[in-house]
Amino acid sequence: MNDAVRQRLFDVRQAFTDPVVFWLSIVVTSLLAIAPVVILALSRAGKVDTVRRHELMLRWRSWMILVPMMALPVLAGAAYFIVGVGILSLLCYREYARATGLFRERIASLLVVAGIGAITFTVIDNWYNFFVALPSLTIILIVTACILSDRPQGYIQRVGLAVLGYMLFGVCLGHLGYFANSPGYRPIVFLLLMATELNDIFGYITGKLFGRRKLAPQTSPNKTIGGAIGAATLTLILVATLGHYVFRGTPLDQPVHLIALGLIVGVLGQMGDLLLSSVKRDVGIKDMGSLLPGHGGLLDRFDSLVLVAPAAFHYIGYFDQVESYPWPRIFTGSG
Repeated sequence: MNDAVRQRLFDVRQAFTDPVVFWLSIVVTSLLAIAPVVILALSRAGKVDTVRRHELMLRWRSWMILVPMMALPVLAGAAYFIVGVGILSLLCYREYARATGLFRERIASLLVVAGIGAITFTVIDNWYNFFVALPSLTIILIVTACILSDRPQGYIQRVGLAVLGYMLFGVCLGHLGYFANSPGYRPIVFLLLMATELNDIFGYITGKLFGRRKLAPQTSPNKTIGGAIGAATLTLILVATLGHYVFRGTPLDQPVHLIALGLIVGVLGQMGDLLLSSVKRDVGIKDMGSLLPGHGGLLDRFDSLVLVAPAAFHYIGYFDQVESYPWPRIFTGSG
C-alpha cells in the first residue's frame, strides 16, 4: 500500500478540505442545535400538542445519533466509510431477515451475509470487475444451495427472499460504498445523504400542506400525490443547486444533468420508501425494528438509499468515471 492509497483510505486531515463538506457540516450542526428550541417554541405557541412534541423530540434525539453515524465515517476516510456501509448493509439485512422469517433459513441467510461481506471486500479493494460479477455468482450459489437442501416446498419463497435481500442490502447499498473509490467522494456522498433524508422531510411537509389524494393508500396510507410531487420538486432544486458546487468543472455541471440527478434522488428515494412499506404491509408489521425512537429500525430510516445509491452511482459514473479511477487494488494487486 503506497502513501497515496493510505492517505485516501485513512487520512482524516482531508475531511474538510472541500468547501461543500465544510459548509454542509456547519449547516447540519446548526439545524440540530436549534431544532429543540424551535420545537419548544411551537409547543408554547400552541402549534404543536404534547403528543406531537414528544414525537418530534424523540426524532430529534434519534437524529443526534444518526447524523454522526452517517457523517463521521465519511469524514474519517474511505476505508471507514466503506466498512461503515458494509456494517449498515448487514444490519439492514438482519432487520429484513427477521421481519420476513428468512433468518430461519440458515444456509440461504448465511450465503447472503457472505455475499454482503464479499461486496464490501471488492469495494475496499477497488476491484470493480469482481464487484460487477458478484451479484450473478452469489445468486447462483443461493439457488443451488437451496436445491441441495432437498425441500421443494417453499423453494421459490426461500430463494426469492434471499435474492431480494442480497440485491437490495448487499449490491444496491454496496454502490454507496463504492463512491469512496472516487477522489472527491466526500461532497458527493454528503449531497446524496442530505438530499435523500431531506426528501422524506419535504414529503411530510408538502403532504401536510398540499396533500389531498392518496398516492398508494394500501401501501403507505399517509403518502399523498401532492406530497410526492412537492418532495420531488424540492429535492430536485436542492440537488441541482448543491450539485453545481459538488460537480464544478466536470461534465455533470450542466443543468440537464443536475436536474436528472435531482429527479433520480427525489423519485427513487420515494420509491425506496414505498418498496420497504410494501414489504412491511406484506408481512404485517408497522416498523422494521425499534432501534431508533421515533423512526423505527435502520431500514425505516435508510430505505430511500437502497434505490438511490446504485442509480446515482451509475449516472454520475457515466459522466465522471466513479468506478475507474486508477487506484491500485489493495489486496489483489493492480491487475
